[in-house]
Amino acid sequence: MADNDNGLYLIAYDIANPRRLSKIHRTLKKRGLPIQYSVFTVVIKRKALLRLLERLNSLMKSTEDDIRCYRLPVKTEIDSLGKQFFPEDIMLFTDGVNRLLS
Repeated sequence: MADNDNGLYLIAYDIANPRRLSKIHRTLKKRGLPIQYSVFTVVIKRKALLRLLERLNSLMKSTEDDIRCYRLPVKTEIDSLGKQFFPEDIMLFTDGVNRLLS
């Protein structure tokens, strides 16, 4: 992926301390879309992603917390089961392709 291209990422976290959890959640909410508790999707350029990950790293305690970032393929097929967090008409747009998240 080129630095100027947007990528779709899934960021999930498990934070032991409620204060750190709140800070990390607020930080991700500024850049991404929450899809479950402690799981966000983020459409972001590579350089901005690296800055975001550095910020998250500075907020976490590596001996107690876990944050993971996964790049999703451009043609991502999404299946969901159970109660949905999003209204049925929520769409996610990336690289000119839209995907229904329901």
